[in-house]
Amino acid sequence: MNFHFIAIGGSAMHNLALALHNKAYQVSGSDDAIFEPSRSRLKKYDLLPKELGWFPEKINSSLDGVILGMHAKADNPELLKARVLGLKIYSYPEFLYEQSKNKTRVVIGGSHGKTTITSMILHVLHYHDREIDFMVGAQLDGFDTMVHLTEENDFILLEGDEYLSSAIDRRPKFHLYKPNIALLSGIAWDHINVFPTYEIYLEQFKIFVDSIVSGGIIVYNQEDPELVSIVYKTVNQIRKHPYQTPDYRIENGTTILDTPEGDMPIEVFGAHNLNNLAGAKWICQHMGIDEDDFYEAIPTFKGASKRLEKIVESKSTVVFKDFAHSPSKVMATTKAVREQFPVKKLITCLELHTYSSLNPEFLKEYAKSLDPADEAVVFFSPDALEIKKMQPISKDQIREAFDKKDLIVYTSPQEFKEHLQDLDYSNAVLLLMSSGNYGGLDFEEIKNWVS
Repeated sequence: MNFHFIAIGGSAMHNLALALHNKAYQVSGSDDAIFEPSRSRLKKYDLLPKELGWFPEKINSSLDGVILGMHAKADNPELLKARVLGLKIYSYPEFLYEQSKNKTRVVIGGSHGKTTITSMILHVLHYHDREIDFMVGAQLDGFDTMVHLTEENDFILLEGDEYLSSAIDRRPKFHLYKPNIALLSGIAWDHINVFPTYEIYLEQFKIFVDSIVSGGIIVYNQEDPELVSIVYKTVNQIRKHPYQTPDYRIENGTTILDTPEGDMPIEVFGAHNLNNLAGAKWICQHMGIDEDDFYEAIPTFKGASKRLEKIVESKSTVVFKDFAHSPSKVMATTKAVREQFPVKKLITCLELHTYSSLNPEFLKEYAKSLDPADEAVVFFSPDALEIKKMQPISKDQIREAFDKKDLIVYTSPQEFKEHLQDLDYSNAVLLLMSSGNYGGLDFEEIKNWVS
């Protein structure tokens, strides 16, 4: 089989390209910008395009299809050539379904926790040497790629993102997978550039539940009333399995899970991650891992990349970075760190980086989300607003939206860096939350500041 990737350099796209290469497919691709680690990983397997740009001459009738990444626009010259030739054009999720339509598809969805739950499941299966196909949104220890595809494996585990499939396929990705087994972790409004009202966003999850194969299974967080309502109202003939946050306690900075096997110290922490763990356990049981085996494996799970990832720890200081950016994730992460380190000074830094987080109407959703912090800093770049062609927002708007006394707001990357550099880190926890990099912050430098 011979496939061409339009926008091969994306995080998900380059991993799919590597997976097909490992499956002995012929793979080619183009992109107008490729960054690390995609660049090095593609180069290692001789899949890196010889030059950047779009080249319609790469598209010919010998291809079995093209795979279109989200980065490619509808007027992409390679896409236009593929249409003229009548080639099959796949979005990323559409192609994954094509590769897995004869497998048992397990899809993990929800506004938050998807990557962590998927990673927990993979960790447990890997621990017990269970081979499955998968697609996950973060790089994991022990796994070469984020996508793994075979002919022989019976199961495929897919992280089900609700964002759009491609520039020409406006369906949410998780609508295309048609799961046999599904999990929903919860619903919190996000992606307002695509779903401008909460009701429209909510509808996508109703469609997802209805897309589960008849006779399939939905595992759902029963602590989310909106989600419970959707699951109970569906007319789809599926089995319904609720889960909730298990009992736990914290002793000397260690989270101890209450299990049928007794007290169990674990590496991850925070009520939201314990809730994720409960959902992952249900899915593992539906995939043939019994409860005892789950509890044997999960204590060694250290978390998914950039999800409450510890980047440095000294005698008195701990620094975490987290991918959190939506209001629900910011609040859950801040509360988790406060609970885990009750006697340390908690310094939280949040970058407003996404379209939703920079929207003046959406900003009010962040109210009180940083309240558990002793000191809170919000950073945003006016350049990001210009690039996204959005209206300017002021520091006062940010302060009013977050409704936190003494909130510090920076728009200059250099001033923000200097603030971090001058902080007193004795007996403190620094929490850096962003889906960006604060205008170019070098996380390695932070290690020198707190050591």
